[in-house]
Amino acid sequence: MVKSMTGYGRGELSFEGLQVTVELRAVNNRYLDCTVKMPRAYIFAEDAMKTKVQAGVSRGKVDVFVTITRSGGDDMVVTVNEELAKSYVDALQALCELGRGRVKREYRATDLARFPDVLTVEKRAEDLEQVKERLLTVLDLAIEDFNAMRATEGARLAADILDRANRIEEMLGRVEVRSPQTVADYRARLAAKMQEILQNVQIDEGRLLTEAAIFADKVAVDEETVRLHSHLGQLRELLAAGGAVGRKLDFLIQEFNRETNTIGSKCSDLEITRYVVDMKAEIEKIREQVQNLE
Repeated sequence: MVKSMTGYGRGELSFEGLQVTVELRAVNNRYLDCTVKMPRAYIFAEDAMKTKVQAGVSRGKVDVFVTITRSGGDDMVVTVNEELAKSYVDALQALCELGRGRVKREYRATDLARFPDVLTVEKRAEDLEQVKERLLTVLDLAIEDFNAMRATEGARLAADILDRANRIEEMLGRVEVRSPQTVADYRARLAAKMQEILQNVQIDEGRLLTEAAIFADKVAVDEETVRLHSHLGQLRELLAAGGAVGRKLDFLIQEFNRETNTIGSKCSDLEITRYVVDMKAEIEKIREQVQNLE
């Protein structure tokens, strides 16, 4: 299936008090441009997340937003500097002895805790590889949601493109029917003009046939219509094959325009000109839709 370049996806999971949310947002872009925005403390996982996105997305400007929160104080740990605390106890004991009994020797743990650096509060050490794997797991959920939305939009775009391709093919058939008639009409007009000029003089049928043949060669659009039919078939095949076909379709639409313009430049018939104008309008609408495909 084909996918739209634009889309949104979200993934969210909890891991032992760690709440991880990943959001993907994408807009049209000629190439893949991925940006990851996440807390500085987890920046070590940025390259792995970009690689994961590149494996699942081919085109578009993709912004990845990572939110990480912890419940309570699970990520903090209090440690006691035992050696320093013992040193403070020894110092206090020495002060008591210097007081020769006039200084009380009673002191509590809370008294010791007030001394500098006896207690320290630090962030609990994390297994970085495990954290990275958890972030990638949530990213997988977001990409899955993201691609589902893009696939839905891509199916809608493909249906519209195919509908317009059918209209182009219908008008192309009318051009093929009308084209031989333009030669017959030209021959009739030429014969009438020569009859008017020459009046009673016998018209040279050979010269009339030659002029009609020259005109027919100039306005023949058989090659263009055959190629345009082929391009329409290629368009359907690409859409049926799915995948990242946006660039191929973009090039193919240029060929659509080239063949249609040639038909328009060869034919001076008003009816064919109208068909060409209608085909070009549909081709332009297809081009706009193709710009949205991955």
